[in-house]
Amino acid sequence: MKIICIGRNYAEHAKELNNPLPSKPVFFMKPDTALLPPHNPFFYPSFSSDIHYEVELVMKVSKNGRSIAEKFAHKYYQEIGVGIDFTARDLQTECKQKGLPWEIAKAFDFSAPVGQFLPKSEFKDLNNIDFGLKINDEWRQKGNSKDMIFSFDRIISYVSQFVMLRKGDYIFTGTPEGVGPARINDHFELFIGSHKLLEFNVK
Repeated sequence: MKIICIGRNYAEHAKELNNPLPSKPVFFMKPDTALLPPHNPFFYPSFSSDIHYEVELVMKVSKNGRSIAEKFAHKYYQEIGVGIDFTARDLQTECKQKGLPWEIAKAFDFSAPVGQFLPKSEFKDLNNIDFGLKINDEWRQKGNSKDMIFSFDRIISYVSQFVMLRKGDYIFTGTPEGVGPARINDHFELFIGSHKLLEFNVK
């Protein structure tokens, strides 16, 4: 399986990082080694001193497909969860300044903790899903899918024009504003609505 991540999909987050708003989805990828094993802590990597959290809704791809028309995209995911896209912001900034790819800042081991998934049928409106992140029992990020620049179906359709989607792939759909640095001994709790779907510690 692979992890596909959508960048700059919330206008306020793009603004807080001084990034222009995209006219079409921007995506990058993480390997399956980026997944954090269940019940494990996230160990702060030695190669960075500025790891940032980004909470995101995550689609789980339910069947194989490529070049999917947007009107059929809803058939390719049946579950939605929540995860963290950890980013080594110092490494990312350095790569951007040099015009280099920045997988080193995004695709490192255990940089994509993902929680439990909920059936899509549980959501009354996919364009109105509340989600968020608490750190040390304090809300740090709150978002709603209505604020996404590109919808779930648009993302599925666009990405599949370039990369075949396979059953079991994860698609991170972008983060709202409020990203910030993770600290050793932080306790993370991730929510969709009132459902806590993941918690872990930073070591």
